[in-house]
Formats: sequence, C-alpha cells, structure tokens
Amino acid sequence: MRLALVLVAALLLGGGCSGGGDEPEKRAPSASTSAPDSATPSPAAAPQPPKDRACYRLDYTEAVAPTIDVPSTPCARPHTSMTFAVGPLDAVVDGHLLAVDSQRVRNQVAQTCPERFAAFVGGTPEDQRLSMLRPVWFTPTVKESDAGASWYRCDVVALAADEQLAPLTGRLQGVLGREDGRDRYGMCGTAAPGTKAFERVICSADHTWRAVATVPFEGARYPGVAKVRQAGDEPCQDAGASAADGALDYKWGYEWPTAEQWQAGQHYGLCWAPD
Repeated sequence: MRLALVLVAALLLGGGCSGGGDEPEKRAPSASTSAPDSATPSPAAAPQPPKDRACYRLDYTEAVAPTIDVPSTPCARPHTSMTFAVGPLDAVVDGHLLAVDSQRVRNQVAQTCPERFAAFVGGTPEDQRLSMLRPVWFTPTVKESDAGASWYRCDVVALAADEQLAPLTGRLQGVLGREDGRDRYGMCGTAAPGTKAFERVICSADHTWRAVATVPFEGARYPGVAKVRQAGDEPCQDAGASAADGALDYKWGYEWPTAEQWQAGQHYGLCWAPD
C-alpha cells in the first residue's frame, strides 16, 4: 500500500543585529593646576566566543532562536544541545563591517553549519536524512556584537517529536556511522504514515514504523506532484520488502516532498516500513 505524509522541515536559523554604543565621558583638566597626563581609556575586550564541545540544556524555542544566552552545563549531566563548531564570521566586505543579521553573514552560517554537521555526525547523506539529528546555529547578540564579538556557533540537537528536543547521550562525533547511533537517533513513527495516530518520533521512543530509505531527486526545479509521487513506488516497495526480511506479506509507505519543502532544500522522499 502507498501512504503519504509531508516531510518534516529542517531547522534553519538566522543571526542577530548590531548597533552603536555611547562614547565614554571625557573630563577637562583643572584651570588652577597643570593637567596630569591622562591615559586614553582602553577599549573593552570583545566577549569571548563560545567553547567548542560545550553542552547546554535548551528547549525547542531556545534551539530555534537566532541568539542564545543560556549557560553551558557539564556534558556528563542531562543536556539537549552540543556545540560541534565555532568560527569567525566573514563580516568585512571592501573594508566595511556588515551587521550580523545581513544576508551575506546569514548565508555564510546557514551554509557552514550544515556542512560541518555532516562531517561531525558521520554516516552517509542518507543516514543523516533518516535521523532526527539536526544542526542549529547562533550568532552574537546585539550587545555582544557592539562589543566586538564576531563568531558563529553550530550545535547539534535531536528532535524527540514535533517541537520537542530529545536528550543527547554518548559520543556524538561519528554517531551516524555506528549502528547503535543510527538506531537511537533514527526517524520513526507511532503508527503507519498517513494515519491519524501517526506522529514522527525519535527511534529511541516507542514506535511501530521506521523511515528506512530515501528517494533522491536531481535538478533545481520541482518536478511536480505527479512525478515525485510516482517516483517512490518501486524503491519504497523494494525497501519494504527488504525490511520484511523475506516475508511475502509486507507493508510500506512513501512520503514525497511538497513544492514548499523542495524550495526549502528537501529534494528527497522517505520510504517507511513497519519496525
């Protein structure tokens, strides 16, 4: 049978803003005495960038915010976010400093963090698409930017369900290159896709179906609903048969990308099978 449901959208975040600060007050020398040598006040040091491999207890709203002011927590304690990359912003063009919320800066971070995420979690592109792990990223706040901060921070989070984060455990570097990591952080469902009881959940939670394969598409233009819908029939049926481990009676499901999801960068469908 063929079942349909829309894909989960990726988490894509932007940056903060920058602004001006007040000039320090200057005091005039006394007229009755000679003025002592006055030292020019030293500018305040720019805030230090975040630490790589730091862990945080974030909720979903905090994870999708462009800036964050949550203190880190020891990674041995419960946490939902881990920093896997920190780097400088490329915010100077032709000698002019761009705001942290400029399109150029936002594009830089939106490209860099997903690329570094893929290298960090490991596995194949399909392993990453079949998981509930996602990259999120942050830039300095207005106050930090005014003080000279110019960095980006990339974190990895796991979606437990819709707008819910799951706790992170174990070694995350290369996690999707390991079977136990793919099992724990895989994409599963509480019921058959397309049914009322279906909810997308992380595979470490109770579930009855699993996303087992992807159907990739080529080209920049959306092929249309008819083509993306038909494209999954054969590969998803084969994936369902493979998941059934030789059984003659098996079920399978297919989710094709909508035009909106295609525009957001999701150029693949998902094959599902009972788990």
